[in-house]
Amino acid sequence: MSHKLVLVYTTTGQMPAHIIKGLLEANGIPAVLSQESAGATYGLTVGALGLVDILVTEDRRAEAEALLAEMTRGELESSNFQDSTFNDLES
Repeated sequence: MSHKLVLVYTTTGQMPAHIIKGLLEANGIPAVLSQESAGATYGLTVGALGLVDILVTEDRRAEAEALLAEMTRGELESSNFQDSTFNDLES
């Protein structure tokens, strides 16, 4: 098992980075966020200091990239969540 971290996605700001990290982790893929310290300290979301890298271990790269490609194409929907949660509220 490789513990070397590799970049799989870059976004701007901590909020979208945490959402993407959560998506990966919800699918069993541990992820780490990396941002320049000044950007993280001041909460920057623009420019080079606002970029946040999302890293996974090398052995999970292909799996993470496939999931992120689905996300980018808009193919991730949770109809089961919507159906079960909101239908129960309507009853």
